[in-house]
Amino acid sequence: MNFKFIPSLFTLSNLLLGITSLIFTMENEYIISASMILLAMILDAMDGRVARRLNATSTFGKELDSLADLVSFGVAPAILVYALKLKPFGIVGLIVCVAFALCGAIRLARFNVLNISGHFIGVPITAAGSLVALIVLVGHRVFIPPMVFPVLMIILSYLMVSKIKVPKY
Repeated sequence: MNFKFIPSLFTLSNLLLGITSLIFTMENEYIISASMILLAMILDAMDGRVARRLNATSTFGKELDSLADLVSFGVAPAILVYALKLKPFGIVGLIVCVAFALCGAIRLARFNVLNISGHFIGVPITAAGSLVALIVLVGHRVFIPPMVFPVLMIILSYLMVSKIKVPKY
């Protein structure tokens, strides 16, 4: 039996969780939305490992993974933080939200065209989006000043498109 489709099931599940996060954000269920992003992170970590183990890596899988990552770790966290914390900032909050998603897209496109195996160039979108979701969850339990969110999003946006080398683990 051919098992080469299995890694794509993990990737599509990652995408499903990203879409689900967006839906929960629209329903003002911010904690569940953030949790969906963190669950997507787990599936994202697994798809590549499963692909390598099954000798099922492919250009298709790499592209599908980037599309899923853009939704789950770019768009979903940006919309989540916009709805929860950035909306009162008006147009500035909207710009910060959009910049995060756009920088994530640039980061993913650069990753897809560079063939670097020992490290990442720029902070991976998975790490940035998951950190945002984690801060949302922490902010539910402890007070985080409202200015932390736009500042964090701006810093992470910059780090995603920066040229810093981030080790792969």
